[in-house]
Amino acid sequence: MEEKDDRSTHYDEGSLSLSGTVMLGTGVMIGAGIFALTGQMAEMTGALFPLAFLAAAIIVGFSAYSYIKISNAYPSAGGIGMYLHKAYGDRLPTAFNALLMYFSMVIAQSFLARTFGSYTMQLFGGDPSGQMTPILGVSLILAAFIVNLLGNRLIQGVAGFIGLLKIGGILIFGLVGIWLADSLAVDFDHVSETGSASNFLGATALGILAFKGFTTITNSGSEVIDPHRNVGRAIVISIAACVVIYTLVGFAVASNLSLREIIQTRDYSLAAAARPALGEYGVWFTVAIAMLATAGGILASIFAVSRMLAMLTEMKLVPHSHFGMPGSIQKHTLVYTVVLGLVLTAFFDLSRIAALGIIFYLVMDIAIHWGVLRYLLDDVKAKSWVPVTAIILDSLALSGFVWVKLNSDPFVLGVAVVTMMLIAIGEQLFLGSEKRKQAVSQSQAHEHHH
Repeated sequence: MEEKDDRSTHYDEGSLSLSGTVMLGTGVMIGAGIFALTGQMAEMTGALFPLAFLAAAIIVGFSAYSYIKISNAYPSAGGIGMYLHKAYGDRLPTAFNALLMYFSMVIAQSFLARTFGSYTMQLFGGDPSGQMTPILGVSLILAAFIVNLLGNRLIQGVAGFIGLLKIGGILIFGLVGIWLADSLAVDFDHVSETGSASNFLGATALGILAFKGFTTITNSGSEVIDPHRNVGRAIVISIAACVVIYTLVGFAVASNLSLREIIQTRDYSLAAAARPALGEYGVWFTVAIAMLATAGGILASIFAVSRMLAMLTEMKLVPHSHFGMPGSIQKHTLVYTVVLGLVLTAFFDLSRIAALGIIFYLVMDIAIHWGVLRYLLDDVKAKSWVPVTAIILDSLALSGFVWVKLNSDPFVLGVAVVTMMLIAIGEQLFLGSEKRKQAVSQSQAHEHHH
């Protein structure tokens, strides 16, 4: 019996303070966003990329409304999975969209790991062979796995410390970059070549990836002190902090590099932008900040993602196998999360990882807003026009992004569609299976017994 109890998930209620929660959120947001997305967004929409960051912030602002309303009504350490369950119940939309969120967060980890690799290699003159970047990324995920096994307080301590260093460092980069730039101007002469509406929407969709870390906060729900007040506050503070930081950095990069240079160095454009302004010391400083940011982001992300999968497992929404491993479900979900992240990091490049992440995230995000609009409006006391606006804006960004990828990299769209079909079919089979029905009736009997 004790062995069975040990399989359950252990949450430390009230173990995350408001500042700790903000650090967890900004840790994931700033880690992924600014370092690798700046160049990719410039490649899509040319000199308008700082404005695409602002457009993304506006969309995320509307999106955050639904999450804040639900988290105030039902704080939970399962976050998104629990929110979907409140809206759609024990049905396919819950399991399908929760798994899309799970995969988009695992993809975000791989994105961070790859970014860590490409920045670190700038200390050694780049990575012409292309082999060291994934090797470094894989090593970072394994190191974060070990720290995560050591527990929650340590993660909060390490993530908080890294968060402060990183935010300070990026602010210094942005301010010094702008101060030393010849002119604080964005080169709008080159807008026309990639300045179409669909390209701008595509870049905006990528920009959303730089903000989506706020959902990490909702995944930590009941572990936050006074969650009814603090989850919403932490989300608002995190998004506001990121808007300021991204705008600064966007202009610093645009002021120090030509558009062609930003695109050429897209996997490490901040380090490249530091070179003309600050010389080699600037590059080292930027690489150190990038290494901290990506490492901190992975720490916080693995923590949140394994929490979410554990919650879905306990809600009997995903199949689970121990594979002979001892310990709680959360330890197992941590292992699955890390293994998936390692595979993606080893075999996919940055732009494809980002593309998969944003498609999965936006589909899931639309489902959350539809769930609020259709099923939860009165329960969470939401105003209907906000989720309606969020659905329209998400759909615009997603369609722009899909259109751009259809013309430049249809393979990644194929991977996204096939993956979603496999998730849907697999979940439909699992939800209707005898094994699941037995597990559900057992857990109901267990609850009744208690």
